[in-house]
Amino acid sequence: MKFMILNGPNINMVGIREKSIYGTMNFENIIAYIKDEANKRNIDVECYQSNHEGDLVDAIQRAYFEHMDGIVINPAAYTHTSVAIADAIKAISPIPVVEVHLSDIKQREEFRHHSYCAPYCIEQVKGHGPLGYIMAMDILIKNVEEKL
Repeated sequence: MKFMILNGPNINMVGIREKSIYGTMNFENIIAYIKDEANKRNIDVECYQSNHEGDLVDAIQRAYFEHMDGIVINPAAYTHTSVAIADAIKAISPIPVVEVHLSDIKQREEFRHHSYCAPYCIEQVKGHGPLGYIMAMDILIKNVEEKL
C-alpha cells in the first residue's frame, strides 16, 4: 500500500508556534515518526507540505493519477476556507481520505469548527497530536483491506 501524507499551511512551523496547542515535536520529527510507523506497517508513504492551496490541490490530484491507496491530510487553516481542496478530495473518489488535526478543532475558536473537507473524507481525527497521523493511517489500512 502507498499513502500520501499532506500537510497544509504553517504545519512546517509545528514545534515553534503555539506549543500549548500544537505540542513541542517539530515538523521534521513528526515526519520521521510517520515514516517509522508506516514502515512498521509495510506502508510506503510520500509526505508533502505546502503553504499554497494550489500545490495541495495538485498533490491530491497527483495521488489519483499515481494510484495512491489513500491520503492522510491535515489541511490546517485551509480546512475552514478551501472549497478547492474539498473539491479535489471529492474528485478523487474512491481513494479514501482521512482528515487529521493535531488539535481538537471543536475546542478552539468558532471559525475552526467547520471543515469544508470533512464531508468528503471517510473520517476525521482531531486532538491526538502526531499520533493522529498514525491513527489515520490505520483507518486507511482497514478501509483498503476491507475493499480487497
